[in-house]
Amino acid sequence: MNSFSRRDFLQTVGAASTVALGTSIVPSSARAQQATQFKLKYANNLAIAHPLNVRAKEAADAIRQETGGRVDLQIFPNGQMGTDTDMLSQVRSGAIDFLTQGGVVLSTLVPVSAINGIGFAFKDYDQVWAAMDGELGAHIRTAISKVGLVAMDKAWDNGFRHVTSSIRPVQSPADLKGLKIRVPVSPLWTSMFKAFDASPTSINFSEAYSALQTKVVDAEENPLALIETGRFYEVQKYCSLTGHIWDGFWFLGNARSWAKLPPDLRSVVAKHLNAAAMKERADVAALSTTLETQLKSHGMAFNKPDIQPFRATLQKAGFYDQWRKTYGDEAWALLEKYTQKLA
Repeated sequence: MNSFSRRDFLQTVGAASTVALGTSIVPSSARAQQATQFKLKYANNLAIAHPLNVRAKEAADAIRQETGGRVDLQIFPNGQMGTDTDMLSQVRSGAIDFLTQGGVVLSTLVPVSAINGIGFAFKDYDQVWAAMDGELGAHIRTAISKVGLVAMDKAWDNGFRHVTSSIRPVQSPADLKGLKIRVPVSPLWTSMFKAFDASPTSINFSEAYSALQTKVVDAEENPLALIETGRFYEVQKYCSLTGHIWDGFWFLGNARSWAKLPPDLRSVVAKHLNAAAMKERADVAALSTTLETQLKSHGMAFNKPDIQPFRATLQKAGFYDQWRKTYGDEAWALLEKYTQKLA
């Protein structure tokens, strides 16, 4: 299995030649085979060189090869097809066939899809993948199927999210009190940081750097890959490895488009997409270690706090009880099957 270095991840210009913008690269050998019968559009909001797009490109090539050119999975990376919300609407209408989407946006349609974002639920990847590949993931996929979408069996990785700050490291829950922190537009994220008496502000990712630079907020939280690519190290001094939320993506398909594929072709597409997800998981995990070293070279100071006091604070504040009621006892029991008791 190949791994990806920071250079691979960030060299978007060089990688542009490996992923076609708005069209797939079709080898001459494939052109000589059977004419394409199914052109499938796949959109996402990540950079071309992100492991997700690199592995998706490999999957597209393998699908084209195994189907004799009958299926052409075309990749539209880097938000070419619009915002997350736009693309979610497009995959539901059939304007695009596939989309990778995390629980924050997807939860507007499928509330339970954000349950993996419960603060300090997962302690490590062993718990994450046991849950997402197990009964919790199956429960979420069933819910997704009820809104005209199909989810592949294997979730893709975005990474554990960590807190960065320009004013102090986060060593304990007390360090979050009063902290002006940027969060995604998500009731779950906002609720969690309010439980710590922080001051969360919902700001789009594209505006986060400016908000940090102008001191509208003093902190933010993201996986290391986005801390690096967002150049937050230029406006943030401290990175606390809180790992407070695991964030990932579902590979979603329009149910009508999926049904149009003959069963044998569906099997091939699903096989290669799920295999690519497994490779991407390993890529992102390996990349995290490299990125920590790189961010340190930019001057960021790292610390790793004990997470148990954070969980205890959320329990005392009623955070877990609140979200257990939101997601329902069945989904919550499935979550706690893979984590420790939360509520």
